Amino acid sequence: MAQDATTQRVLFPGLFRRSLVAQFDQPHATSDAGAVLLKAADARLGLTQLLADCIYDPRRGGSIVHEVEDLIRQRVFTLACGYADCNDAARLAHDPIYKLLVGRDPVQGDPLAAQPTLSRFENSVGPLTLFRMGVRVAERVIERHRQRLRGRARRVTIDLDPTEDPTHGAQQLSFFNGHYDSHCYLPLLAFISFDREPDQYLCAAILRPGNAPDRRAAVPLLERLVERVRAAFPKARIRVRLDAGFAAPEVFAFLDAQPRLDYAVAMAKNKVLERRAARLMGTARRLSRASGETEHVYGECHYAAQTWPHKRRVIIKAEVVRHPGRDPKNNPRFVVTNLEKTPRWVYERVYCERGDVENRIKEVKYGVQIDRTSCSSFFANQFRVLLTVAAYVLMQEIRIHAKKTSLARAQAATLRDQLFKVAGWVQVSVRRIVLHLPDSFAYRDVWQQVAVALGARTG
Repeated sequence: MAQDATTQRVLFPGLFRRSLVAQFDQPHATSDAGAVLLKAADARLGLTQLLADCIYDPRRGGSIVHEVEDLIRQRVFTLACGYADCNDAARLAHDPIYKLLVGRDPVQGDPLAAQPTLSRFENSVGPLTLFRMGVRVAERVIERHRQRLRGRARRVTIDLDPTEDPTHGAQQLSFFNGHYDSHCYLPLLAFISFDREPDQYLCAAILRPGNAPDRRAAVPLLERLVERVRAAFPKARIRVRLDAGFAAPEVFAFLDAQPRLDYAVAMAKNKVLERRAARLMGTARRLSRASGETEHVYGECHYAAQTWPHKRRVIIKAEVVRHPGRDPKNNPRFVVTNLEKTPRWVYERVYCERGDVENRIKEVKYGVQIDRTSCSSFFANQFRVLLTVAAYVLMQEIRIHAKKTSLARAQAATLRDQLFKVAGWVQVSVRRIVLHLPDSFAYRDVWQQVAVALGARTG
């Protein structure tokens, strides 16, 4: 590979007692040696092979240099390691660890795909293939947790949430969104969680135009997820939590029609609901004046919007918010539910706990850069989103196997920094491949524990 001569030798005279020279001349070395854990996690899940099986390859067999499986794995593994752009392949294509992860000889194997090949690949996948890939990812995540829990979960919670994906070019279906005050996409992400476990597991992501209402694609996605959760956990009760943007007649009609399904859906305030909450708001204001602090009280009513066929139970949180130096602010909140527990329990123990999903969304955005949708084609960007979901699913799998270590609750970026980003030298012999890691690696013990949990053997 051609190198820029100015990057090959950097001299630091006077920085230390003796002149220091930095040279980029170490063959068969990598800065991501720990990423072999991704390969082990993928071997457990079979995720990249599942995605590759969805893609029809029209190329002639004799002219194929990079198999579909290789291209999928190259992109997923590099995304997990923090390389969001295809341009990064200019150097990574020669990295021995990525050649090894894809299944090639790390030293003598051919380079991986370059940026033009990866860009053509991203733009070659159509909507039906993308739909199948999204379905397979959701099925695999749910099946993985059925195996982990042996189908014994008592409750499975589904959370849907949209997020902003700002656009900065001529991407298809990028529109201005007044709420976010930017041109953007509005991807819809779905997470599942089990019983009282603290983790939410990403299982689906649908890229949508920037002017899409929150409820767009919600019902079809819920239909698929509910069906597959019931098949995997037939004795579990399903709970669905949604933000106010999903409070639409078709969403409620679907939720009400499902047996053994509980829901808590926020609803935007209106004049009717504010009148229903007036007495409670008066109580909250009196309490707040007496204490000088933020106060809230809970209540309920039965309410039917004009487009609803019948009344539904609405939890009311009447709150007065106080901040130093500011006037008190009324902050009534409303949640539509079919749960029969007390209003306080429904709001605080069910609805409010969905707030942690926002932390998972931030992790997906800043940890694996799911919002790097810079292709001009909408479907190419959806493909990127799915590959990023796959990368994050692998990282969540690694986190599951790190549950007895200091990384049990680590963010994706922390997992990458402490497990993947370690210098290594690859040595190949007739009998084996040796990955030499530094003896001073600060996270060696944790790395070894996770490796053993993923199937490695000591000795």
